[in-house]
Amino acid sequence: MSKLVLGDGLAAHTTLGPLVSKAQQQRVGALVEDAVARGAKVLCGGSAVSEPAFGFQATVLGGVNVDDPLLQEEIFGPIAPLVSFSDETEMLRRANDVDHGLVSYVFTKDVGKGMRIAEALESGMVGLNRGLVSDPAAPFGGVKQSGIGREGGHDGLLEFLETKYVAGNW
Repeated sequence: MSKLVLGDGLAAHTTLGPLVSKAQQQRVGALVEDAVARGAKVLCGGSAVSEPAFGFQATVLGGVNVDDPLLQEEIFGPIAPLVSFSDETEMLRRANDVDHGLVSYVFTKDVGKGMRIAEALESGMVGLNRGLVSDPAAPFGGVKQSGIGREGGHDGLLEFLETKYVAGNW
């Protein structure tokens, strides 16, 4: 995350564009500040910047408390809250208890475990050992309060079609 280049989203060298508005920049900043006040540690980034407008540093927070509001929100900002669990069942319960389910991320050295967790997560998309899940050929969308349906890929096209079954005898 610290290697991401924050800048104008249209500039060739930029790998991290700004947020959509000043209000969103302030909202993301407030979530980070609250998590830090509750005991999280800023491992990189952690603050808004003036250039580009509405910029926010790519941020990694360690030691995030499982009850922090940060984990109950769709952040829509460059924040990676790290939460460690020793019990897989507890981790899945906590992850699936949230009202949102756009995308989840799992990082593990055990591919079988990662696939098992990815299947059990109530999320429209899962990044397994990768931080980028967007792909024009893949369906994009969430579950719960994160949307209904999919866009992109074959599944996204189905949203625009009406299936009709015709039975007949000749």
